[in-house]
Amino acid sequence: MIEEIRSIPVIVSNVKEATFWYTEKLGFEVRSSDGHWVTVAPKGWPSEFHLCEIEPLEPGNTGILLLADDLEEICRELKRKGVEFTQEPTKKAGGTIAMFKDPYGNISG
Repeated sequence: MIEEIRSIPVIVSNVKEATFWYTEKLGFEVRSSDGHWVTVAPKGWPSEFHLCEIEPLEPGNTGILLLADDLEEICRELKRKGVEFTQEPTKKAGGTIAMFKDPYGNISG
């Protein structure tokens, strides 16, 4: 039986720029690097995003869900860093959600 997801691909057109964005804007750390791809993740998180440099891009909702203790404060901090939100924090059944996109159009919430 599968026990863990180690890597989630995120398609980007420039892995160097994407690495900067995910580390500087979201505070992720670089886990590994091998030329055209890099893996990044929040500190202490077992799974990682695999930034894959591929053309053409297919931007849209990735289905990736990130959790935070104080979502509204995290959103304010990310906005100060220039992160663009596609949905402001909104109360829904089960909690509050917000959605943002990276520079390549990948939408996460």
